[in-house]
Amino acid sequence: MMHIVFKSFPRYTAVIAVAMLAFSCKSKKVVTDGTLDENLSAKAIIRTHYDNALDFKTLSGKMRIDYSDGEDSQGVAVSLRMEKDKAIWISAPFGVVKAYVTPGRVTFYNKLQNEYFDGDFAYLSKFVGVELDFEQVQNLLLGKALLDLKDSKYDASVAGGNYQLKPKKALDLFKVLFQIEPKNYRMASQQLSQPLKKRLLQINYTDYQKINKWVLPQKIAVAAIDKDKRSTIDIEYRNIEFDRPLSFPYEIPNGFDEIKLKDDAL
Repeated sequence: MMHIVFKSFPRYTAVIAVAMLAFSCKSKKVVTDGTLDENLSAKAIIRTHYDNALDFKTLSGKMRIDYSDGEDSQGVAVSLRMEKDKAIWISAPFGVVKAYVTPGRVTFYNKLQNEYFDGDFAYLSKFVGVELDFEQVQNLLLGKALLDLKDSKYDASVAGGNYQLKPKKALDLFKVLFQIEPKNYRMASQQLSQPLKKRLLQINYTDYQKINKWVLPQKIAVAAIDKDKRSTIDIEYRNIEFDRPLSFPYEIPNGFDEIKLKDDAL
């Protein structure tokens, strides 16, 4: 099981950067017409979730991002390009803000504030409140489980029209709860929490869209709570296309100030 660490939630500086094995057992094929089967095992639900994972080479289109932390609110439409398992590229209009994320690098610049960041996932993790890596960011954007569900055993139930998965054995540092919708077997919601520290990360997928043979979330709502602080990020995909040849132009402008993380911020 991957280690998750909750952190504080800084204000709007890196919102653009955020927007950014199936089982080998024998079993009957799970029906994926949207009908709930209350007798379906957690093992079958998890297997089907991974069997139905989005398979593509590239993804491109537009993405609307709205962010609020109770003090500041920002909204922007950005261009999105993704090469599966390799790169996520985001650009605001006129390249005012641009981000480029790969498995080993998180970098973005902001022409409005003449600043840039070029480093690892520490900044992005600090912003969201959970320690993240590239695969998890990609999974969040595609409606896939943040954690590897095959690493633990779960109890399955039906709740709110979805399959609900709860660990059989409580995790040491935090609680998790997953809901998987029955039509596409993608995430309906993901919840990670530390009740004693009053910290919560909640991700809701309010709709899915079918684009040719691909199924992608239409809207994603992320809420992060740390004691009395609440941050929200709402994402909506628009005009998405798959498997087009893409380039990822990115170059930090000269003369910008580098954003450096303090040790006590991590």
